[in-house]
Amino acid sequence: MLRITNRIQINESELEERFVRAGGPGGQNVNKVATAVELRFDVAGSSLPRDVRLRLARLAGRRMTKEGVLVIRAERFRTQERNRADARHRLTKLLRQASVAPKPWIATKPPRAAHERRLKAKAHRGRLKGLRQTKPDSD
Repeated sequence: MLRITNRIQINESELEERFVRAGGPGGQNVNKVATAVELRFDVAGSSLPRDVRLRLARLAGRRMTKEGVLVIRAERFRTQERNRADARHRLTKLLRQASVAPKPWIATKPPRAAHERRLKAKAHRGRLKGLRQTKPDSD
């Protein structure tokens, strides 16, 4: 059981891990050993609440497939164990982010005094700029 929050837990059977070869430098070892981890989590068919699934799809972006599967690829480390832990940590972090409901936006209006101060400052600035202009000679 992968514990995300107090009310959200993911069963290990919902996660699918594949070990693949990692790219980048590493000498001969990189060509022989599959150390990178591709963690797949079927969001569409998961036990997550609907609102969390929707926020997760928005947060995941390109990591989410059309079928609703979240794919996290971890290849920062040289061992399978550390890459596996890194992928699970990133999944947990993303799910925690998605589990927090956004704060509702409340429209606010500036106070009347602030509005009047702004208009007064604009008028003052306009008068100053007007004084800088050169007056054409009446000759």
